[in-house]
Amino acid sequence: MHQKAAVILRFFRQQSGFVSGEQLSRELGISRTAVWKHISALRGAGYRVEAVPSRGYRLLSSPDTLAAEEISVQLNSGLIGTRLVNLATTTSTNFEAFRLAEEGAGEGTVVTAEEQSKGKGRLGRIWSSPPGANLYCSVILRPRIKPFEAPQLTFLSAVATARAIEQTTGLKPEIKWPNDVLIDGKKVAGLLNEMSAETDGINDGINFVILGIGVNLNMTADQFPGDLRHPATSLLIEGGAKISRARFTAFLLNELDRLYAGFLDHGFVQVRREWQERCNANGREVVVSNHGRDDIRGLFAGIDGDGALLLRHPDGTIERILSGDVRVL
Repeated sequence: MHQKAAVILRFFRQQSGFVSGEQLSRELGISRTAVWKHISALRGAGYRVEAVPSRGYRLLSSPDTLAAEEISVQLNSGLIGTRLVNLATTTSTNFEAFRLAEEGAGEGTVVTAEEQSKGKGRLGRIWSSPPGANLYCSVILRPRIKPFEAPQLTFLSAVATARAIEQTTGLKPEIKWPNDVLIDGKKVAGLLNEMSAETDGINDGINFVILGIGVNLNMTADQFPGDLRHPATSLLIEGGAKISRARFTAFLLNELDRLYAGFLDHGFVQVRREWQERCNANGREVVVSNHGRDDIRGLFAGIDGDGALLLRHPDGTIERILSGDVRVL
């Protein structure tokens, strides 16, 4: 979208009624004819703009898009979202964000896409990514932490996603270790974080971390693949109402920003506490399947400071689990 059209859109957002062509012309330093051309461009992009002689222009409705202009007007974050990149289609937003980070993109850069052709899930699984339905989002962070601390950011992403779901729908999501968000036991969101780091044992440090977040917003039941390993759902299915993707994204980025600022100042303590409060397995018996090895059964006893699952055995001993799939009995 042209910068002038974006400014006009922001004017509309700030006004409850009509904005005169004369005011827009004066504020933007362009002719009334140029204002009309930018209004026409907005209409071409799917915005419904009413024009009334002697009164001006009024925004009636906006398309359901992840355009930067739609998200930024609802942001109140300090760092995350300082740069917004929206793609019509991509292989995966994580791949694109990783490329941008390698090229020097700043911390807080956010990549979204209307569609992914090769959306990535955990353990190499495919994340179904139909166009115009959901949120496919990746955030570039450059925290000054050690590589072994990076997994803590996955838990931060999960808490931010759960908060955003609550705020925008009133639904009560739960979090499943290590990186799924559930509603009524069905997966509605998944997190996939990737890292670039120096691990030579002398100057260990993180170059950047990519927070990958996928949330099923407006998928219908017939859009889900038939071979899912676990039941899945969307906020539309669970709440019965269509979700504004831009509004949800802004809420999510605002929560990420708050949690990340707290994480940098105070460490993992707050995130860990809230994650455990929201976990679906608290105090319950679980089975951990670990990629071909024998299943492990015990009581879920929370997570430790590294994010490892703590499993209590009948004899009282605690085992740390670093990877696997957890099922609540």
